[in-house]
Amino acid sequence: MRSIPVDVSALTFVCVSAPRPKLVNQDTGEVKVDRDGKTVFTVGLSAADAMGRVELVNVSVPGDQDVSIGQIVTPVGLVAFPWEQVIGGQKRWGVAYRASRIAVAGPVAVPGAPGSSSAAADVA
Repeated sequence: MRSIPVDVSALTFVCVSAPRPKLVNQDTGEVKVDRDGKTVFTVGLSAADAMGRVELVNVSVPGDQDVSIGQIVTPVGLVAFPWEQVIGGQKRWGVAYRASRIAVAGPVAVPGAPGSSSAAADVA
């Protein structure tokens, strides 16, 4: 399987779906594990560029990640890999994403929220 490194330097990622175990089989609830025996988790991220284009991506990572919805994050070691499979005579294909971990980049500033710089400016 060919993996393609993703340059994340020009993108801003926001967690939009909390980490959840990736299932191998939804009928049985079997959870996917990696070669080291760690549970593989899926984290939903929005990826935005400077032009305002936004893509939603699910990123697989080994082990649970300490991230919450709304946090600005960085997927460390992000790679993309194309896949295809035939199920029930229908060919499916896409691009999957994997990272070594999801790092929190910093808190999200909510305009008007207590403690944010814009709220302090409104009071002054």
